[in-house]
Amino acid sequence: MAKNLMIQGTMSGAGKSILTAGILRALSQDGYRVAPFKSQNMALNSYVTIEGKEIGRAQALQAFASYLEPNADMNPILLKPMGDTTSQVIVGGEPVSNMRAADYFKIKKDFIPDILRSYERLADESDVIVIEGAGSPVEINLRENDIVNMGLAELLDAPVLLAGNIDPGGVFAQLLGTVSLMPQNERDRIKGLIINKFRGDVSLLEPGLDMFKAYCDIPFAGVVPYVKLQLDEEDSVSDKLKLKSGFDAGSIVKIAVIRLPYISNYTDFTVFDKAEGVEVIFTDSREALREADLIIIPGTKNTMGDVKWLKETGLYKEIQGRGSAGAMVIGICGGFQMLGMTIDDEVGAEKKGSEEGLGLLHVSTSFGSEKTLKQVAGTIEGADGIYASLNGCSIKGYEIHMGKSVRHDDHSSRYVVTKDNILGSYVHGIFDNKDFAERILQIITERKGISAHSFELESKSDVQERELNKLADTLRENLDWKLIYKAIGL
Repeated sequence: MAKNLMIQGTMSGAGKSILTAGILRALSQDGYRVAPFKSQNMALNSYVTIEGKEIGRAQALQAFASYLEPNADMNPILLKPMGDTTSQVIVGGEPVSNMRAADYFKIKKDFIPDILRSYERLADESDVIVIEGAGSPVEINLRENDIVNMGLAELLDAPVLLAGNIDPGGVFAQLLGTVSLMPQNERDRIKGLIINKFRGDVSLLEPGLDMFKAYCDIPFAGVVPYVKLQLDEEDSVSDKLKLKSGFDAGSIVKIAVIRLPYISNYTDFTVFDKAEGVEVIFTDSREALREADLIIIPGTKNTMGDVKWLKETGLYKEIQGRGSAGAMVIGICGGFQMLGMTIDDEVGAEKKGSEEGLGLLHVSTSFGSEKTLKQVAGTIEGADGIYASLNGCSIKGYEIHMGKSVRHDDHSSRYVVTKDNILGSYVHGIFDNKDFAERILQIITERKGISAHSFELESKSDVQERELNKLADTLRENLDWKLIYKAIGL
């Protein structure tokens, strides 16, 4: 049976996911067979495995950090918010129902056997499992039914490292307050404290580390500096999702991604992050859309709700007008559904009823009870209009959506639906294919009359490997590995 280690945080945004990924990569480099595990995750940024199962994107990244292919055992329960109080509940990678938070809270301990079976399958093939907690372990009103923090640590007899984020300030209070709210048996599980996302001279922090000993006898396992990494995040607190109302001066290519209320898989566009001259902003500004060379409507967990929001904010008419006037508009997954004529949900998969789409593609979408979950790979065929140069482009990605879309023209294509300057696709990760992204940029620059320009894009996989190794190097330099190995029992 595998040994284990659990990473908990004082709050959401403490950096648990990235710390887990980095520790997994470092242990892998040391020759151990490792695997990630998060019993319950709440996220809209998900991933589809080879088997067609859905898990949190953080666990997919952690699997890649472990040199493994992601599988559903790494995240046996995934909650995908559909509104303020309702989530789709996914167990073992497959949706089981839509539930109100209060109803799920009453039954979530019923899923403990599913959690333990997933963990045991991973443990049979691993030397060490690194477990990620969720939020804070001292939401004292929720502790009785906890299955993801100290409740899980108790079930799996896991030692814990507790991380606090110093960036917003108050990290000593975070750490001490968290520990103080724990009963002694839980406090005894914490083998080390981590201060994460530190900026500046660590020598200025050292007196505080010494003074902290008067309040808490748990040793520090390290101070991890703030490191800017090109790695996918999944939390809604991501800096990437901060709204911008306009573009920076000097941007050659301006891409506006609509910041939908229920946006999902917003990491679909990270290939452009380091492309000099390309600026991607998340926005709800009509002025920004008028300035953009490309408007993208991203994925969403609530297509019906988000298209209604577009209408309420005036963005619906703005996108419709810009698309009709010849501006480039691309919709991915739910965004693709919104580009069509109608969206019908007679079964109440999201919200029973019908909404008129933007009418920029001759497509209609009907929701049913089945969810499409699959990886895809192939070559684009049948693209026309300004997107004809995409034909022959090889792509890989995955589909994850409710609803099926039907075309109402006699045109056939593969992986994309195009009409003049409008493109829709169900394929998440389509921009991660370097060739596809470069061709899109070439279309934009040609339309702007800009001479040939090299944007030097990198493939997603190359970037991910480099950044995971950079993360592991950072953790090797700044964590007490003797303490960590002792905590694991290695």
